[in-house]
Amino acid sequence: MPDTTCHMSVSLDGFVAGVDQSREQPLGRRGIEVHTWHIGDERATAADEIAVGWLMRPRGAYVMGRNMFGPIRGEWEEDWRGWWGPEPPYHAPVFVLTHHPHEPIEMEGGTSFHFVTDGFDAAFARAQEAAGGRGVDIAGGAATVRQALAAGVVDELTLDIAPVLLGAGERIFDGIEEFGMEPVQVLHSPLATHIRYRRTT
Repeated sequence: MPDTTCHMSVSLDGFVAGVDQSREQPLGRRGIEVHTWHIGDERATAADEIAVGWLMRPRGAYVMGRNMFGPIRGEWEEDWRGWWGPEPPYHAPVFVLTHHPHEPIEMEGGTSFHFVTDGFDAAFARAQEAAGGRGVDIAGGAATVRQALAAGVVDELTLDIAPVLLGAGERIFDGIEEFGMEPVQVLHSPLATHIRYRRTT
């Protein structure tokens, strides 16, 4: 069966987003600093370009948390369609974890958002079915990645570790007691150390 992947940018102190996430600051205060390696910083190198290729490789379906999909909390009160404009970068079905039902949203370029109210396992099962053998990616955020790691479904985890300390925010590994992965490739640039881990258990 094709791999389940996850690719996350993270600070040295383990945060994937800063505090005070909002419409104006989707990644929280200073959260953007862990992403400079792929958003046009002139110090980016060939290592960063390779890591962008890992990040953007096509997948058959995605699972993400509601906080990654948008800033709305509680009941759906507006026609929010994600952060990415009319053509999101996924080009595949995306299953969004939420406590509040929502009709599917069809976007340009083949992306469709489906809202799952019965937990991670259900969303992952639907993503596997929709992927049609092309693999599933756990797109984030931190809480969704933690659920995927706890469920033991991630075959490959890539971390882009930026030389930044955020001090607070959303940690990726809180509550994870067993990792069960080993590094298989490491790339360096001034902006991030990119590490690909593969599951060993």
